[in-house]
Amino acid sequence: MNKGTKALALVAALAAILMLPALPAGAQDKQSANMEIVREAIQANKKLLIAQNMGLTESEANAFWPVYDRYQEALGKINERKAKLIADYAKEYQTLSDQKGQQLLEETLAIEEEMIKLKKSYLSKFNPVLPAKKVARYYQLENKIQALIGFDLANRIPLVK
Repeated sequence: MNKGTKALALVAALAAILMLPALPAGAQDKQSANMEIVREAIQANKKLLIAQNMGLTESEANAFWPVYDRYQEALGKINERKAKLIADYAKEYQTLSDQKGQQLLEETLAIEEEMIKLKKSYLSKFNPVLPAKKVARYYQLENKIQALIGFDLANRIPLVK
């Protein structure tokens, strides 16, 4: 496993941890305190992974990183929404009603639509600051990270009963 693959796996594992359902009430304060540390570690490792794989010139980097940071902020909001959805599902998956199942499904699709909308809207922001091949590479890296997180979550989240 090369450095990039290890970093990608670490980012995915840490991000998947953030998506897990909340702990019981007594453990929530400790979890809250630790979550910010984990979130910062994910962002630092992810940014390092992106930097290692983008091959940016100094001028490209100066233009790219502010756009990247705004993208990550917007992506974070979508991920928070996804984490809430997973937590809602975790509370009810064993006794899920058809109505709640439909509600969760609609929210899942809305989140997926929001993700597509974000990617499309940022394409016009990344294109002016990077050559098209590097924008494509960045989107590939993001997609790989999201795929690893999705795979990890799929393994951890049980099917509806």
